[in-house]
Amino acid sequence: MKLKDIEVGSNVKVAGYTAKDRHYREKLLRMGLIRGTEFTITRKAPLGDPIEIKLKGFNLTLRKAEADALEVEVI
Repeated sequence: MKLKDIEVGSNVKVAGYTAKDRHYREKLLRMGLIRGTEFTITRKAPLGDPIEIKLKGFNLTLRKAEADALEVEVI
């Protein structure tokens, strides 16, 4: 699943990354979004860009392209 398809307030975990967005994969890994990391979607902008998530005690804002590179599953 993609982050854009999940409701605000949902708890999710990182399931993987899309194969075509290798650049964003490396960036997401540096931000702490490794496979198995659990987080909560806290806000979405009206047009879906950006998306704010809360993980490991801090809030992180992802641009649409970064969020699309991330595959997640609802917990």
